[in-house]
Amino acid sequence: MTQSPRSLTRDEAEARSALLDVVRYDIAVDLRGLFEGEVLESTSTITFRCGEPGASTFVDCLAEVRQATLNGHELDLSTVAEGRIPLPDLAADNLLVVRAAQADTGSGAGILRTVDPSDKLVYVWTSFEADDARRAWACFDQPDLKAPHAFTVLAPVTWTVTSNGAPDSVVDAADGGRLWTFPDTPRLSTYVVVVNAGPFHELREERGGHSLGLYCRQSLKHYLERDAADLFESTEAGLAFFGERFGQPFPQVRYDQVFVPNMGGAMENWGCVTWTDAVLFRSPPTHGQRAMVNSVLLHEMAHMWFGDLVTMQWWDDLWLNEAFASWAATWAGVNATSYTDGWATFLAGQKLTGYQVDMGPASHPIRGDVPDVAQAMANFDAITYVKGESVLKQLVAYVGEDVFVEGLRAYFRDHAWGNTRLADLMSAVGTAAGRDLSEWTAAWFDRAGTDTLTLSGGEILAIGPDGEEPRPHHLEIGVYDRAGDALERVGTAYAETTGTRTRVEGLPESADLFLVNDSDLTFAAVRTDERSLRTMLAAAGGLPEPVSRALAVTTAWDMLVKGELATDELLTCVLGVLDTERSAGVVEPFLAMALRAAEQWTRPAAVPAQLARLADRAAALAGDPEHRAPALRTLAASASSPEHLALLAESAADDVDLAWRVLVRRSALGEYDAPAVEALLERDPDPEASVRALGVLAARPDDAAKAEVWAELFEKRTIPAGTPTMQLAACFWRPVQHDLMLPWAHRYLDAVVELAGGGMLAVGSLMRSAIPTTGDEAWVERALAIANEPGQNPTVRGTLLTGADTMTRVLRARS
Repeated sequence: MTQSPRSLTRDEAEARSALLDVVRYDIAVDLRGLFEGEVLESTSTITFRCGEPGASTFVDCLAEVRQATLNGHELDLSTVAEGRIPLPDLAADNLLVVRAAQADTGSGAGILRTVDPSDKLVYVWTSFEADDARRAWACFDQPDLKAPHAFTVLAPVTWTVTSNGAPDSVVDAADGGRLWTFPDTPRLSTYVVVVNAGPFHELREERGGHSLGLYCRQSLKHYLERDAADLFESTEAGLAFFGERFGQPFPQVRYDQVFVPNMGGAMENWGCVTWTDAVLFRSPPTHGQRAMVNSVLLHEMAHMWFGDLVTMQWWDDLWLNEAFASWAATWAGVNATSYTDGWATFLAGQKLTGYQVDMGPASHPIRGDVPDVAQAMANFDAITYVKGESVLKQLVAYVGEDVFVEGLRAYFRDHAWGNTRLADLMSAVGTAAGRDLSEWTAAWFDRAGTDTLTLSGGEILAIGPDGEEPRPHHLEIGVYDRAGDALERVGTAYAETTGTRTRVEGLPESADLFLVNDSDLTFAAVRTDERSLRTMLAAAGGLPEPVSRALAVTTAWDMLVKGELATDELLTCVLGVLDTERSAGVVEPFLAMALRAAEQWTRPAAVPAQLARLADRAAALAGDPEHRAPALRTLAASASSPEHLALLAESAADDVDLAWRVLVRRSALGEYDAPAVEALLERDPDPEASVRALGVLAARPDDAAKAEVWAELFEKRTIPAGTPTMQLAACFWRPVQHDLMLPWAHRYLDAVVELAGGGMLAVGSLMRSAIPTTGDEAWVERALAIANEPGQNPTVRGTLLTGADTMTRVLRARS
């Protein structure tokens, strides 16, 4: 029988790691039952050593265990419980064989079987972080018991199978199907191995000494072919850049990327990255969408070194994987691809999510306490990814990029195919820098919260969170004077703060603007003098660099969420910047910020007027060919006049994506058009077009329409994870429909607890993407009460704590 899971604790993992040395895994997987059914079968043969013969341990298997033998002796299956098979009386050298079957292949917990609605073809993918390999086959499912894996896979004859390397052979099986045999992987953790299968469309090119493969389902092949040149170019550039900078070329020829349905993100499987195929956009992608794909591609690639080659000992150093990969992706994007405004894009978009979580009750140290894997899953959040990336950028500024790279090369050289802790990385960097980084490490990685840095009277006044001692900061202060409509940079001062007061050398007595943290080198809330503030709010668009403009705008946003600035003032600042903004890297995040401010952070009665301001700016920006697509999409979300709608109607004639957005807007305005929805469904080749139609329904100010969409999203769970879920949730939650929305906001609290415990990518996508954007004080009180219940799932707790904190700030801004 399939059992309820038990989360592995750190103490259990340490004990098992001290006891065992896993020599290898030989895993036979039978996918033929998934062609028309739901069952994946596996036989896992594990060769391992035990340092204390006679001792006992357990192996993880959260599937139906059909047979298990240890050193030739049958194990008693009645002892199997909570996803664990007891292993008594171990020998020095052991051979464990476990036959298992998994029927839960439809929920996205580790394994997902999907049927393409357009052609009924079946695809299967696996994704095992943090501890879902045990759902597919028996294994010691923890990151520090690394071993080679050898897969043999039986699959239907029409399917292609991808794994961590190229197959050694593909032959017809005597009892039907085909047998795919893959070579040994390097020593890998259990969560970065993979088996994907289906009648994939494949593209392959030989570039830079590597064989680069791209795969997708048949119904999306024309989108993959459209994007293939960019994907191949970024992949080749990234492998070359990382190989040179890390002093370790990617060691195998094959590097595949598989785009699969209903996946909530991407996964860094060694040599075979699995992606959501939502990134194969169904309309020509904007600059921002292409930049996002480039960033994800490089993030997952960086994991080949940081995560796969060298892996954290335990999940409390999860940031060693995710923060580093995020930083490396932006770093490589700026230096090796055409996305040279990457740091400005990061600041204007993602970095705000890090500040959002870090200012609230769900904040935690980057290196937090992770007593079990369930807590690790909660730490896949903006602190780990976004604040972690920002702090690594600060570390690079602190020691210098060349020194940091020297430290990384030593780190990869000394720990290849092994496991590490934070101290190992910081020791390598500290040695290269000739500096003791222990105090810096404790200040930045072991403490939660954000420092506030204020420039006053030629000094930086630093305040730590909750009045604690502030961290050390290495930062720039840009000095600007007005020159007509522009702000001209007349100087730069550099500061390395210590304690609560630091004198800044080289600052003039006065200037029109002192921009604190120019170049965005550190992670801190920043404030400046009153004259500078007024200049920044009125003339931020005149700053010469995209990262400086992004810093000005995000500083204004920080003041909004902390109650220091009115929504109207924030909008005036952002729209003013958009009057002259021409950097594609920041236009889209600025438009998104303005839309969020107008819709969510404005009192409902004033929302139409604020949306009209935004719509006018978007309509004007649509005249610029480079920014036309994101401007029209923003206009579709904010259209407020017949002129706006006429421009959209003309533009949507040959743009299916824009046509859906226009129907959503009309529906939200009370003009739901069922025949137009049916006509667009007929016209749209996207196999997920039905989700777009549901989005039009979701926007209606009608309770019955909301109920129909809610059932699909939360009860039947028919909506693909990731982008489709986020888009549908955005259509559903309409703050201007506040009174209609309130009961549904409370229903979210009833539903969210039931989501806990499923697959990370699927469940995390729904829980975090579908959180209400409007509510009341009663909602905040209920959310906090649920979050603080004893034994609450850590992911639920973190999501609700951040949601309640944000809702409190939104309600204050609206008042």
